[in-house]
Amino acid sequence: MSHHPNTSPRSLGWLGLSPLFVFLAVYLLSSLLSGDFYRMPIAVAFLVASGYALLITRGVRLEERIRQFSHGAADSNILLMIWIFVLAGAFAQGAKSMGAIDATVNTILSFLPSSFLLPGLFIASCFISLSIGTSVGTVVALVPIALGVADNLGLSDAYVAAIVTGGAFFGDNLSFISDTTIAATRTQGCSMRDKFRVNLGIVLPAALIALVVYLLRGIDLPEPKFVEPGSFWLMLPYLLVLISALAGVNVLLVLGIGILSSGLIGVLTGAIAPWGWVAALGEGISGMGELIIVTLLAGGMLELIRYNGGIDYLLSKLTRRINGKRGAELTIAALVSVANLCTANNTIAILTTGKVSREITERYQLDPRKTASILDTFSCLVQGLIPYGAQLLLASKLTGVSPIAIIPHLYYPFIMGGMALLSILLRYPRRYS
Repeated sequence: MSHHPNTSPRSLGWLGLSPLFVFLAVYLLSSLLSGDFYRMPIAVAFLVASGYALLITRGVRLEERIRQFSHGAADSNILLMIWIFVLAGAFAQGAKSMGAIDATVNTILSFLPSSFLLPGLFIASCFISLSIGTSVGTVVALVPIALGVADNLGLSDAYVAAIVTGGAFFGDNLSFISDTTIAATRTQGCSMRDKFRVNLGIVLPAALIALVVYLLRGIDLPEPKFVEPGSFWLMLPYLLVLISALAGVNVLLVLGIGILSSGLIGVLTGAIAPWGWVAALGEGISGMGELIIVTLLAGGMLELIRYNGGIDYLLSKLTRRINGKRGAELTIAALVSVANLCTANNTIAILTTGKVSREITERYQLDPRKTASILDTFSCLVQGLIPYGAQLLLASKLTGVSPIAIIPHLYYPFIMGGMALLSILLRYPRRYS
């Protein structure tokens, strides 16, 4: 068995972080300069940055560099996301082909006035993500429905995708069964209930502000085109997915239930022929190919950043000069934010910085409940705004628009970030009962 060293024989310091900047420069700057966010494929940007990361790695042979890159691409978290993408693609296309999405959208449009559709999508996204503890599962379940609503009301796909994706981070940040909540509370040694109470004081005002924005935006929307309520049987696959997700079933099993039920109901009702359904599944899986490649390239590149000491260098620099409790809290926020930029996984970012954050908490006598809240909130904030995070990549794939086009409409994460900063700068609330 090959040995995978934890760090490179020669730590590169700031140079170890540079592949991330190369990626951002290639992807963002080329898009901005060309004025077209679709001009530079994100997979190409990651390929360039990955090649650069291999080039700057020193002290080992090329074979070992590639092996380490592959080790990162094969990380269990990366592979789990890929399995979710595969099943999500199959379910989305399978459900669409047998009419589940159209039936669900038509039912929603026939009962809700247009002024409540946008806030309704946001509330549904917040509630489902809070119940199931995963933003990815929420994006899979609701974005196809949101697209149907957008088509009927003449809204952009990027806008409604942002409503769902933003709301999905509300529950990801708060849910008792969210992996970010579990990681934040365990690393800081506090209870989930206490962290929830502190966290709620930050994110609930942000969610209410976002809800008001969507209510105001909905006032000017035209009434939806008249549609008949959809068939209950055709809606059943989506209902089963939502019910099983709310019951806490594993997201992979939830998607499996959705796939099987869409095929069974579609064939029995005559909505689709058996081979037509099978072809739709294959089309859905194939459509996730680029997303899977991007995920693998990102995993490998980010592993080389860690291997070359980039993250360790970052932690040492950010913790070198801390001044007072406010500075300590801001440092923890910066640590987990930049770690999330370098890992594209909010749970891994919390685990990476958790030990250092706890040391800072003890040294400066911070409230561990507040520290856990900061770790969770800022990791979810960054995860919701990076174009190479799983949530935005999946939303982008389901809508067919660039992740950069979705980001400007993510009201809730931006507002949440502002509220989180205010909670540190104003030291509010000072005490938690």
